[in-house]
Amino acid sequence: MDTGHVDVVVLTKNSEQVLEKCLNSIFKNVPVHHLIVVDGYSTDSTLEIVKKFREKYGNVVLLKDNGTRGSARLKGIKEVDTEWFMFVDSDVILCNEWYNKAKTFVNDDVGAVWGMEVWDGMRNPVLLKLFLKITRKIFEMRGGTHDLFVRYDAIKDINIPRDLHVFEDTFIKEWIVKKGYKLAATYDPYCIHYRPSFVWTMKGSVGLIIDAIRYGPLQKMPKLVLAYGFYAGYVIYRSLSQKLKY
Repeated sequence: MDTGHVDVVVLTKNSEQVLEKCLNSIFKNVPVHHLIVVDGYSTDSTLEIVKKFREKYGNVVLLKDNGTRGSARLKGIKEVDTEWFMFVDSDVILCNEWYNKAKTFVNDDVGAVWGMEVWDGMRNPVLLKLFLKITRKIFEMRGGTHDLFVRYDAIKDINIPRDLHVFEDTFIKEWIVKKGYKLAATYDPYCIHYRPSFVWTMKGSVGLIIDAIRYGPLQKMPKLVLAYGFYAGYVIYRSLSQKLKY
């Protein structure tokens, strides 16, 4: 097992919008052993982008999965061959020195290091400060895999339910804790999240709340709904701000 480099698992499905920038940020800021792409049968230029990186670096593994996020993550984990590995979402860009910053949080009782998620376009300093606090609280409640550095031994025997399409990150977080490890939630390193356009609608924001109610841990429901309510409020604020410019 390679201990000096890191396998990186990226799930894709019609991810062309941000994927090239995402992969560039990975190879720039992480010592990649293998980039493991699990693709959900994309029909856009996603596979062409992946092929370009495979030709450039020679260490890209492409897998296909037509199931859920749970089955795709499990397929990616089974390909990991490093002591630590990463999950990186295909619509994020890692900050500079992501890996070097994350390493400083690693010790014997840490099973994963989570990097903060910052939404693209956040400019208001007051809202940003509140967003960071709420987003960290959400991770502590439900986990997150947009930029997650994981100890392989903590989840090498994980069995994510194959029908789990949302909150599979909660399953991963709880599994790591059950194995006796802690998760380090950080403000730096971080990633910039270029969320899909449908999320920047009231319907998309309400959908997040509905998913939290339908699939979220029952005991954490009130706090999750309140937190996602803040996200919905920010979407409304951002939409109104953009309309006032024109």
